[in-house]
Amino acid sequence: MSLPQESTPLWYVIHTYTGYENKVAANIEKIVENRGLEKLILAVNIPVEKVIEKNDKGEKEIERKLFPSYVLVKMVMNDETWHIIRNTTGVTGFVGPGSRPVPLTEEEVERMGVEVRTIEIKFAVGDSVRIVDGPLSGFIGLVEEISEDLTKVKVSASLFGRETKVELNSDQVRPLDE
Repeated sequence: MSLPQESTPLWYVIHTYTGYENKVAANIEKIVENRGLEKLILAVNIPVEKVIEKNDKGEKEIERKLFPSYVLVKMVMNDETWHIIRNTTGVTGFVGPGSRPVPLTEEEVERMGVEVRTIEIKFAVGDSVRIVDGPLSGFIGLVEEISEDLTKVKVSASLFGRETKVELNSDQVRPLDE
């Protein structure tokens, strides 16, 4: 099977035998280290949640796998990396139609909490910004509010002589000096 040669690392889902998630992750990490493939296979992740387990002896905090029998791998997909992952002991295949791996979308990665993104904004309340995306692209507005998680910005823009307040994603605006 010949895959298109990708150059951007994306997250892929690998299906494993039940209970083999940790072994598969360790095997992949060891192969990457031994073969010097750090630029092709960047990360291996088993999403877990911490839960309190109660029994007659008391309570203890344990980690529970969110997706049993699945391991997530951030990698550059090509024939070599596909072959390495596919032939790792405990791997049954990639998630996707047939044997075609399908990468996770940005939204899926964000929702699953696989990759923590840090948001850095270069403007503050009271600053003038240029709207760079959406129906108001090209307009200038005044930042009135920034959400606590820095993902949303309320901007007051002048549209046809009237002040209009809009809520935008923080990546839809830029400081005027950029």
